Amino acid sequence: MHPLELPRQQVLDFTLQVEPEPSALVERRDYFGNCTDFLSVETPHRKLVVVGRSRVRVVAPKLPEPASTPAWEQVREACGRDVLTPETEAAEFRFDSPYIRRHPDFADYAAACFPAGRPVLEAVHDFTGRIFRDFTFDARATTIATPVHEVLQKRRGVCQDFAHLGIACLRSLGLPARYISGYLETLPPPGRKRLVGADASHAWFAFWCPGHGWIGADPTNNMLPGDRHIVVARGRDFSDVSPLRGVVLGGGRHRLKVGVDVVRME
Repeated sequence: MHPLELPRQQVLDFTLQVEPEPSALVERRDYFGNCTDFLSVETPHRKLVVVGRSRVRVVAPKLPEPASTPAWEQVREACGRDVLTPETEAAEFRFDSPYIRRHPDFADYAAACFPAGRPVLEAVHDFTGRIFRDFTFDARATTIATPVHEVLQKRRGVCQDFAHLGIACLRSLGLPARYISGYLETLPPPGRKRLVGADASHAWFAFWCPGHGWIGADPTNNMLPGDRHIVVARGRDFSDVSPLRGVVLGGGRHRLKVGVDVVRME
């Protein structure tokens, strides 16, 4: 739940409150650079409450002109070389992951947006809009276990599904893509529509663009993330960035309740 420190994102303050008080609390960074906390509660309890509070300063990224970015085939070729470069380092996100398997069906769905020689940012921006137009946001249509192939067939889902679909399509074309977990600002600026996903955890994906690094794309809202997207974690798919997971020992039933509130501080 600890937001990431990034060139465009500064974490001014973060606190983690746990009730009952844990007997152990250890901070570390995982393989992907995400901030994680391991905790252990060894006393009997009926309720576990974990609250993370953050103050974050976010600056919109400076994006290149879409037409100035390299052709998507050039990106694919650069990421497949056997010499260590930023491109080949990003290439670890071209492969299958626990929730995402490459398949020709995903490449076929994205193909119309990726004709030969098209600049990669231009192609991904167009592709993001296609998901937005073709799919319906429906919180009851899927679960965390719903396969991406089923999402493609149903044309319904939530932000997590659309992020997984985008990643599956780009990887099936040979392009690096990774999953981003975070939040959206709750209140929109005057005169602008409220974004889908506010007041909840949000998800989008990022793709690799040589010379510019990772660039985010939010298919749920048909936009490239700006200063209203807060990055919390990143990985191959949702399995790498679950906000809270662990083992509970005891009888009875368990119920999970999650709440998110994002407020702009002037």
